[in-house]
Amino acid sequence: MRGYIERVMHPERYHGHNRQPPFFEGWYFKLIDATEQHRYAVIPGIFLSHDAAKHHAFVQVLDGQTGESAYFSYPPEQFRAAADDFDVWVGPNHFRADGIRLRLEGEHLALQGELRFEGLVPWPVRWSAPGIMGPFGWLTFMECYHGVVSLDHTIQGELRLEGQTLRFDGGQGYIEKDWGESFPSSYIWMQSNHFAQGDVCLTASIAHIPFKAFSFPGYIVGFWQDGVLHRFTTYTGARLERLRVTDQHVEWVLSNSLYRLELFATRSRGGLLHGPTRVEMHKRIMETLQATIEVRLTDVRMRRERFNGVGRNGGLEVFGDLSGLVK
Repeated sequence: MRGYIERVMHPERYHGHNRQPPFFEGWYFKLIDATEQHRYAVIPGIFLSHDAAKHHAFVQVLDGQTGESAYFSYPPEQFRAAADDFDVWVGPNHFRADGIRLRLEGEHLALQGELRFEGLVPWPVRWSAPGIMGPFGWLTFMECYHGVVSLDHTIQGELRLEGQTLRFDGGQGYIEKDWGESFPSSYIWMQSNHFAQGDVCLTASIAHIPFKAFSFPGYIVGFWQDGVLHRFTTYTGARLERLRVTDQHVEWVLSNSLYRLELFATRSRGGLLHGPTRVEMHKRIMETLQATIEVRLTDVRMRRERFNGVGRNGGLEVFGDLSGLVK
């Protein structure tokens, strides 16, 4: 019981110790340099299938500028994770909340270097709401769990890509993670922490959530502005007013008793990533790091606009049959 409580209260840590397949866990590091010319997503993780031959650890890399992606696979025994800290090794690659070290050598990509992260802004963890999942984080039968390790932080260090040095000093980063049995069958995810106003981050997702004998559209949206985190989630009773998806845009409006949040994301070209099912890591998810996300926050009682800005370098994924989500 103590180990279970520790895991729930520390969503950033590895949750797979002694777990039986199917199981996956992965961390998502978004890396943007100060010039915003170099944009990368680096995703380490582990996948365990009912078919032991498909067990493996991995590191995925998405070049947000070109849309090219690379998948590095390792034997499962080359995945190592501390029980009492977020401290993960995948082969020679090391991942922590405060930095990463990459030693990736492949046929189509060679990426090495070290980056340090400073001034992390974690999603608050409380007994009543241990992270972004809220009270759902305490349940043991969810298909997929989600965590936000850092909404925003600065980056120092450099990476070497095919002999070219990429300097990240003064850049910005974001870290989140997922674990469980499988990704949802359909979902929308968007994120940006590059706004002209500074000290601002949006992370938002809505997914088809199986829940025992029924299912429902579950959403978890956080808008962090100047040290204040505005939550619009299923478990806080936020209302989904509108969600419309076209080939060019995602329009999403939510509200609670205090605020109304309007999101308008412009879709852009991206690259394919592998996503976990119960059977395999399937190359099926199109993600971009070039979306723009217009955000408007309104105080509904004062009828006053609290924020209006556009997020750059936006991460955006739209996947699956959205008919059960869109309204």
